Amino acid sequence: MRRNLGNMPITLLLALLFALTLLSGCAGSDGNKDDTDIWSEAKLYSEGTDKLNDGDFAKCGKYFEKLEARFPFGPYSQQAQINAAYCYWKAQEQTQALVAIDRFIKLHQGSPNLDYAYYLKGLITFNDDLGWLGKFTGQDLSERDPKAAKEAFESFKVVVERFPNSKYAPDALDRMRYIVNSLAEADVIVARFYYQRGAYLAAANRAQLVIRDYDRAPAVEEALYILTKSYEKLGMTQLSNDSARVFKLNFPDSDMMTTGQRVKNERRWWQIWNK
Repeated sequence: MRRNLGNMPITLLLALLFALTLLSGCAGSDGNKDDTDIWSEAKLYSEGTDKLNDGDFAKCGKYFEKLEARFPFGPYSQQAQINAAYCYWKAQEQTQALVAIDRFIKLHQGSPNLDYAYYLKGLITFNDDLGWLGKFTGQDLSERDPKAAKEAFESFKVVVERFPNSKYAPDALDRMRYIVNSLAEADVIVARFYYQRGAYLAAANRAQLVIRDYDRAPAVEEALYILTKSYEKLGMTQLSNDSARVFKLNFPDSDMMTTGQRVKNERRWWQIWNK
């Protein structure tokens, strides 16, 4: 006669559930036993490091993540968190990488590796890998969503301001400049779009934002050009003449007012890290 689970003593029921949990934990996602279950902390770290050195980033991320979960207070735990974030970033698993690095930053504000953690978060957030299609079509980073660039800027800013002597600070500062240039270029693209469609007031307003917020960016040259031409189209002669004078003062060798084209260097401004 079958026993009704509702009549089973609560202690026995809990024991059965616990046993089932243990059994399910002995199997991998495909139903097979996970061999890493019997690995020590040192073994997991060693295997993860080997996969990292071999460039097997997806697997090394999983190994380091398992290490952190099983040995949260062990000597390798902190490094495993950072390594997992790096591996997932290199494996183009941005969401998992951000989860790992955010967890590290939250739990280890006193860590000597905190400067690197913020630097890595900047790299993860602003993934500047355009992929083969972007390189084939010549796509600018400025043509993508600027939200990620702004978030990356804040991470790099933490490195520069809180850890000015960090070995990562100089590169973080360069990347901040790079991001500023990309944001300026993005706004110029919008201003150009408005101008080409006859929305001259909108074009002038967006060009003014570039000049105000990114006064040292290369895109300011085109912003001043668009501002001058937009005022001209709107019949605001005095403002157009004033903008033209500012343009000539800042870009005395530019032919853009005549040609309407901005001359860019052969090595484009966003290609600093695309080697």
